Amino acid sequence: MAKDADSQKQSSPDKQAVAPGYWAMDYYFDNLKKIVSSAPSGGTEFGEKVKGYVEENVAATHDFIKQLSQARDFEAVLRLQSEFVRSQFKAFEEQAQSLGETYTKSALDALNKSSS
Repeated sequence: MAKDADSQKQSSPDKQAVAPGYWAMDYYFDNLKKIVSSAPSGGTEFGEKVKGYVEENVAATHDFIKQLSQARDFEAVLRLQSEFVRSQFKAFEEQAQSLGETYTKSALDALNKSSS
């Protein structure tokens, strides 16, 4: 029983010690999200998509960092990293395909306008 009390005393200062780190991380990502959301997109569909994808990727990275900070052991860190990398590769593939289609559509629209 004394051992449980000692372990609780030890974990409490640890949480207090890392609290400024959590605050700094959240502050950084909150400001990054504000900067991205206020950045101009150029008023095009392509620009809006790029901006939206940047916002999604920043949010995913923020969530990943939060999860990593709560990992209990190295195995959990590896699992989280593997899941994050897998999900980001999938997102990148989908985003690249979508941006390619949007860019092609824009280029064809511009070509059709110039030939009219």
